[in-house]
Amino acid sequence: MARIIELYDTTLRDGTQAENFNLSVDDKIKVCRQLDHLGIDFIEGGWPGSNPLAVDFFRRMQDIDLKHARLTAFGSTRHFQKTPETDANIQALLTAQTPAVTIFGKSWDIHVIDALRIELDDNLQIIEDSLAYLRPRVRYLIYDAEHFFDGFKNNREYCLATLGRAITGGAETIVLCDTNGGTLPHEIPEIMARVQQYCADLNSEVRIGIHSHNDSETAVANSLMSVHLGASHVQGTINGFGERCGNANLTSIIPALIFKMGLECEVGKRIDQLYTTSRLVNELANLPHNRYQPYVGDSAFAHKGGVHVSAVQRNPMTYEHLAPEKVGNSRRVLVSDQSGKANILLKARKYGLDIDQDDPMMATIISDLKELENQGYQYEAAEASFELLMRRALGLHRDFFRLEAFRVLNNKNDMNKDPITEATIRLYVDGKEVHTAAMGEGPVNALDRALRKALTRFYPSLEDMELADYKVRVLSGEHGTGAKVRVLVESRDLHNSWGTVGVSFNIIEASWQALVDSINYKLMQDEKTR
Repeated sequence: MARIIELYDTTLRDGTQAENFNLSVDDKIKVCRQLDHLGIDFIEGGWPGSNPLAVDFFRRMQDIDLKHARLTAFGSTRHFQKTPETDANIQALLTAQTPAVTIFGKSWDIHVIDALRIELDDNLQIIEDSLAYLRPRVRYLIYDAEHFFDGFKNNREYCLATLGRAITGGAETIVLCDTNGGTLPHEIPEIMARVQQYCADLNSEVRIGIHSHNDSETAVANSLMSVHLGASHVQGTINGFGERCGNANLTSIIPALIFKMGLECEVGKRIDQLYTTSRLVNELANLPHNRYQPYVGDSAFAHKGGVHVSAVQRNPMTYEHLAPEKVGNSRRVLVSDQSGKANILLKARKYGLDIDQDDPMMATIISDLKELENQGYQYEAAEASFELLMRRALGLHRDFFRLEAFRVLNNKNDMNKDPITEATIRLYVDGKEVHTAAMGEGPVNALDRALRKALTRFYPSLEDMELADYKVRVLSGEHGTGAKVRVLVESRDLHNSWGTVGVSFNIIEASWQALVDSINYKLMQDEKTR
């Protein structure tokens, strides 16, 4: 029987420590839902009590039912001068009411002496005390041995003693952390063997985990090596986001574990969602996709010209180490791109559209999609726009209104006051002309208000709809302020939320496209439920 590996995602904590990586509370909840759907075992939500956003996140997650993943609160061992009962950090972990808690402690004697400024034995005591206090109060208890590999190299006996006290305290999983990211793969075997022998000498069946940082570009290799040597718990982040050079990249680790090492994990059941998960995290963080990323990058299975293309068309195995469909990606032949049909058929079934792979409209949809993607459109976080695109191509989309023109005026008459913005819209509904205007907090808000004002009299359900999120990303910096932008809008009503996208050199035009798609999608969904 294949060994079962636990996957622990720390994108929402370690990942958000990356430069320029930021997620709102709503974004974090969306990531949680997707990671749960993917099959991740533990989702580290952050450090409860560290800031108001963290408090809000854990409070809201108490009302969300995750199907498989266990939400995890993260924190440190107790302060030396406090008991667990009086330590605010420990109590915040319990207030979060998560099924799992991860506590980190010092493994490196230098940190104990120079950072905590306590005696080595005192550090051992606070590790055991903290875990012993939490053990009867949480279902899953994980201990992160911070700076373990550096600590082992400097003072192995003391470093191992910290693990022993964590085991005595009740940790069911001890995670060896390469916090500075300086360990190389060839160093792992000796250290892992010593840790395993130490645990065996204690008659402990504790699970051993690995948490690698990527400062030496070896985080994925170190993680896989550790699993090969017996670790059964792997921590990392989606797309490798993390402080400094990042964390071990789960989008590279997961397919290697399943397809190359023959190991089992829950994600194996839905690993074709890996590509979508990777793109969603990037979109929500408003960061560009790394097209050269293994497995999930746009270029991971792209072939361009010459002998490669000819060989791949005959047998993809000639230049591919894995079938791209297994991770949700697709093959791209750049000379004559033939990819996309399988993905489109999958989406069509999801949207309840009856289309055959040999339908002539399939070529039209693929052509339209590729042209739009060349212009900068991306649909991973804007599936409502993609569904509308498919329905228009199939002639299944009804025009709820026809846009004629819009105008947006910004006036700043007083340098000490905010600008005044007004949007004017002219459109037709069932042949009736509607000409209206609205003020707003900026041009997008003014457009949104004017559009709703014009349409609500015909479609009252729009009163229940609101714009929940708005993101702008510059697609190319070569033209400076004249660069093309992509706008991602998320909208919601009383029952659902959906994403739409717009692309243009003009940020207002791109916003307009996304807003119009958003309203069209809402009206289409309302029509379906009548």
